[in-house]
Amino acid sequence: MQEGPDRVVKLARGPIVWARRGLLALVLVGAAVIPGRASSHISQHCAGRRCTTAGSVLWTAALPGPWLAEPGVSGTVASQTGAYAATGSGLAVVGTGTTVTGFGASTGKRLWHVMLTGVPAGSAIVGIRAFPGVVAVGVALPAGQPGTRREVILSAATGTEIRSYPAASYGGAVMADFDTTVIVGAHAVTAYANTTGRVRWHDATGTASQTWRVTGHTLYVTDSRDSLGSAVPALRRIDLRTGAERIVRPAKGAFPGTLSDAVGGVVLFSGSDGVRAYRGDTGEWLWVRGSAGLELADGQSTVYLTDAGQLLGVNISTGHVVSSAAISVAGSLYWVTGRVALGLDQNSLGEAWGYNLTTGRIVWTSGSLPWPHFFVDLSGLGGSASQASDIVLLATCAQVGTAATANSAPSCQQPQLAAVRI
Repeated sequence: MQEGPDRVVKLARGPIVWARRGLLALVLVGAAVIPGRASSHISQHCAGRRCTTAGSVLWTAALPGPWLAEPGVSGTVASQTGAYAATGSGLAVVGTGTTVTGFGASTGKRLWHVMLTGVPAGSAIVGIRAFPGVVAVGVALPAGQPGTRREVILSAATGTEIRSYPAASYGGAVMADFDTTVIVGAHAVTAYANTTGRVRWHDATGTASQTWRVTGHTLYVTDSRDSLGSAVPALRRIDLRTGAERIVRPAKGAFPGTLSDAVGGVVLFSGSDGVRAYRGDTGEWLWVRGSAGLELADGQSTVYLTDAGQLLGVNISTGHVVSSAAISVAGSLYWVTGRVALGLDQNSLGEAWGYNLTTGRIVWTSGSLPWPHFFVDLSGLGGSASQASDIVLLATCAQVGTAATANSAPSCQQPQLAAVRI
């Protein structure tokens, strides 16, 4: 496991957290203190269902298109446009430019490879989300086109395009299956029938930029029509299955902050005065940590905050501290589930490892994953990892080529998608 400047912060859940994590990364450069790894769970490359141990590299598959081997946290990246990935319902899917490739999540078998045809020239994929039966591909439209984003719905089985819907720049599909897709648009949340494209239900949300988070079948979205200036506006609590909605306001009144996560029935807000939590159904205050910043959430009952030089695990309902670790550990952690966080080492000797946030020990490590890249989607509905899956997707480079110039990263001659069990 590498020490030092390669250990910097990667994962975040919103714009404010991104900025704070960037600052933390600078602080951590050259100062990481990572506990010793476990030596009994190093897994070799394997295939299919035979691998059940955390850290097993289940499969690797060739990635289409040109890629680069960037140093540090960037890792293996597409050379021309951003690359996006998601896993769910037995599918691993990757998109770059205007092409999308689907793989079997348990085998790595390439199932389909399609180029999006219903988008104007100059469009580019900006997000991928996998749902039961379908894949939602967010596409940013070029300047001069009506709207800023389209959400293209593909069949998960064949990659065939089913339907395309208008969406907000930072919106898109928040729930979908073969019959229905729910879209966060610029002014409303709308459910569409995929067979006909007709509207099933429609909830207006105002005209300003909204922040939203999903937990289970519930969407929380800020509503500009009820805004209180710089203070937190009311939230619209929307049932994604029926469209039923109601306004939820904090019981103790407005406060500055941004909706940064939703876990179970609790919503979290981050601001310059810390992290606050209240119940998403009643607005009842639960707890506040005035000097903390939100780092990770396990999607179940625990959130992880940086506070007073520590990474604290906090019960989502009570605010009670259930674990603590050195803040330097946070710089290498990308994802957490069941209180075990995914960490990554960088560059040619890269590998993945699992860090138990309760015991403060590394409990598994993977085989070699050179130049690993973690796919991020700030929505939490796409990216390398999903709370509904025990597989994480990473882009890696099996063979490095030459650099075009002295100041550019070398090409990757063998870009690969790697699936690691966590």
